[in-house]
Amino acid sequence: MSETLISSAWNVLRAIYPTLPLDGTLRQESEDAGAAQGRGYFLPDEDERLREVYGRYLKSRVILHEIVTSLTPRLKEPIPLAFCIAFGAATALARSSGALIAIAKDRPVVHQKLDEAEPRYDIPRKTFTAIYRSATSPGLAWRYHQAWKYYHQNREEIITALSSEEFSGLVELLDGDPPLFLKRKRSFWTSIMEYRLHSLNRRTHSSYHKVMFHLFRISGSAIAGKLQPFTIPKGSSPAVGPEIVRRMEGLLRPGDIIVTRHHHALSNLFLPGHWPHAAFYLGTPAQRKALDLLSQGAEQDSVLEAKKDGVKLRPLRETLSVDAFLVLRPVISTPDLARVITRALTHEGKLYDFLFDFKKSERLACTEVVYRSFHGIGNWQFQLVKQSGRLTLPAEELIKQCLQARFAKVYCVFGARNCPLTFGKEAAEILEESLQK
Repeated sequence: MSETLISSAWNVLRAIYPTLPLDGTLRQESEDAGAAQGRGYFLPDEDERLREVYGRYLKSRVILHEIVTSLTPRLKEPIPLAFCIAFGAATALARSSGALIAIAKDRPVVHQKLDEAEPRYDIPRKTFTAIYRSATSPGLAWRYHQAWKYYHQNREEIITALSSEEFSGLVELLDGDPPLFLKRKRSFWTSIMEYRLHSLNRRTHSSYHKVMFHLFRISGSAIAGKLQPFTIPKGSSPAVGPEIVRRMEGLLRPGDIIVTRHHHALSNLFLPGHWPHAAFYLGTPAQRKALDLLSQGAEQDSVLEAKKDGVKLRPLRETLSVDAFLVLRPVISTPDLARVITRALTHEGKLYDFLFDFKKSERLACTEVVYRSFHGIGNWQFQLVKQSGRLTLPAEELIKQCLQARFAKVYCVFGARNCPLTFGKEAAEILEESLQK
């Protein structure tokens, strides 16, 4: 298996796990739930806290499912790392689902609240009911138990495979508290008997492949298959083709801010506005060298971008594998631009910030790369805005502040209102219309 795929999947898992709602992290929400059940309804502040946790859980759920989807084709092979990361994602999802179910299980008011539609985040009705049925199904319990047995029966071999410092923490994740349904032994084994399935041979590689595949076919995709835009439709492809990418390679300059949209991407989930994602064009190593800057990275790596696998230098073709994009060109002196890019490169290698907490810098969200690179250099000043109880800078807010303060100009736009590659004043007008949607 590609080392890059393994490393990427683990980076996503270790970045997202601390953000999940788990036993011990939901004390306030549990108190809110008890109070709401007693009075028969939620107060607005209680509602907001629960919505924030639930929205974060739904997004995390699909990302965990995506981890296993990326690894599933390789689970036929005897690669302990692939199994451990996939099983780690399953364990994280099972623990998180169990924590939410524990709050709502005996509280109809809470269950009904979580089943409400939330137009702000495109969450339809009855999502929690689907999750509850999935997480408490006998089939899921049996399949999870088979994967759990495989892990413990092969634990010594697995620990050896995880001896690298890069994977420290994975064994700790796997050895933590079992999910709720494994703790309830009587009901768990009753479910096993009711389901009437035969045990799989623990030493057959195809066995644990089937276990993991079916485990996530139930637990991960039960919600993903029901909702849009939670998954990318089969056969879909980005609108930006190779010709546009090649053209942009000759037009972009170091310092350009690229804001993108993929109509079906996970980055759209629970984020406001038409434009959800931003990246920072640093220039090719040759362009950076011309500015007397570090030229690390492969020759094709020209963009610093925070995605779920972390803050990395990426080729432009990866960044523009989208349906629409726009480019903001900064108004900045060459010495200040050199300082901006130098600062940006210090963030390479950090994990992704799934909490969008701009007060901390050890993990970065996409727009935070731009924020922490530019802010305070020259006349660049951004104002953070409160969203879901946190100070942050959504992509559309970044665009508006850049244009209002004249830190940058609209250079070009593609795909908004299905437009071709458009420049100058006309591009600015198209962007303005898209921001009003």
